[in-house]
Order: sequence, then C-alpha cells, then structure tokens
Amino acid sequence: MSEASKRFPLTLSNVVEGRPKEGRQKPGAAKVATPQTATRNAAQHQQRPVAVKPAAVAVSLPATPAQPARNGAAVPDSVRGAMVARLAKQGIADRTVLAAMEAVPRHLFVEPAMASQAYIDASLPIGHQQTISQPYIVARMIEVMRDNQQQGKLERVLEIGTGCGYQAAVLSLVAKEVYSIERIKPLHELAKSNLRPLRIPNIRLHYGDGMLGLLQAAPFDGIILAAAGLEVPQALLEQMSVGGRLVAPVGGERQVLQLIERVSRFEWTRTTLEDCHFVPLKSGTV
Repeated sequence: MSEASKRFPLTLSNVVEGRPKEGRQKPGAAKVATPQTATRNAAQHQQRPVAVKPAAVAVSLPATPAQPARNGAAVPDSVRGAMVARLAKQGIADRTVLAAMEAVPRHLFVEPAMASQAYIDASLPIGHQQTISQPYIVARMIEVMRDNQQQGKLERVLEIGTGCGYQAAVLSLVAKEVYSIERIKPLHELAKSNLRPLRIPNIRLHYGDGMLGLLQAAPFDGIILAAAGLEVPQALLEQMSVGGRLVAPVGGERQVLQLIERVSRFEWTRTTLEDCHFVPLKSGTV
C-alpha cells in the first residue's frame, strides 16, 4: 500500500488550532509525573510549554468511523476526539502524533468489558500482568522520539513490548516501518489478532526477547520500550542509528522516562524527562 493510500487528511482544527506557539523547553526541564494509573495524569493541570510542529500529513487507518468493539458496542468518534483534545491540553503539541492518536481505535485493543474506559487517561489490564499504556504516555514517548534532527522523519522504528498492539498501530502512522517484539506468546498472538482487521501493511511483529533487540532489522531511527528496566540494554543502544532516539522508562520502585540519543558511533547522551510507571522489563520468552 502506498503512503498516499494509507494516509489522508483529517480535521484537527478543534484540537490544535488556536493554541499559542510557545518555545519548546529543553528535554528534562518538565517534571510532570505521569503514573500509568486509573487516575487522570497530573500533566493535564500543568502544561509543558512546547512549540506546535507543522503537520506534514494528517493520518488515518483504513477503518470505518464508529467502529464496533469486540462486544459489538459502538464507540463514537467524538469520544476519541475528546481524548485527543485532552492530550493537546496536557502538552502534546506534535500534530502528526495527535492525528495518529485520533486515527487508531483504542477500544479495539482492550477487553469488551473495558471498551467504555478505553479513552480515559489510564493504563488498562490486557492479561498476563501486562497493561495497555495510558494515552498520554503513548503520545508523549512518540512525540519525544519524533523530535529529532530529521524534522520528525522516521524510516525504521523498533518497539520493545508489543502487548495488545495498540502502540504499534499508532507508530505505524508516524514511521515508514515498525518492528515490534513481544516475549509473551499469548500477547504476541493477541496483537496479531487485534491488528489483522486494521490491515496495516508496515508493521512486522516478532515473538522473542526484546532485550536483545532485532539485529537483522537494525539500525533503527527510533526505539521505544514499553517496560522499565534498571538500565537500557546495551544491545538496544548498539542497534540505534547515529542521530536516532530511544525513549524508555528506567528504574525500579521509582521510574523516570529517559531519552537516549546516539550522537556518534561510540557516544550516547541521556536526558531524564519525567516520572512514570511501567511494568518491569524482563528477558527471555514465555
């Protein structure tokens, strides 16, 4: 499928137009806690001053409006639009990211009983002691990854922790190629089942140990981790392209979102962004 056929303009004027163009803070300046809990993220009460990026293209999946959840219930597009409006108020300023968040039907990635909660700012259980990340943290991590020296261009992206497949679907609308690794076999199968009806051509799902990365597809312009380790595995750092960005939660009881940029063949820089809370990063497969 061509770029033109999988992307077409969506109206986002109700979300981003009329917002002040403010100067972007340097990474690490914002200290907004973003725990993935059932409560709304505190970031909605403390916006980060960031510059609104011009939208290169608006994006959409090949899916119909008001798509039914797996239990047959319909979720109106207005509910997803309200989620995107909230993300903008929380400080997400990248229009391409906002468009991608609006295009992906999050309710199709959760259990039918939770479809009505799919668009609140909360992580939700997906089984096997794993969660689908809250909308804010998904948008925030992708926005940070896109804030690169290539004006947001991402040729190849790696996701560690496919989960139910939601974040991979969002990534597919901002990157040319998306590779996603899941270590839990039932979740790998769940992601395939969830993504199949959306007919997304540029996602490659892999079952394996995410801590090892995916050497055969490297290097990557962007890497996102959906689980927190005490440190980022060296294998992932070495699979970054020069100029690439890796965004990951790091820590134990207290976790912080960290940006790692590869500035040369043997040099990486690290910037702490804000507090967060993720499931632990583990090795091996189950």
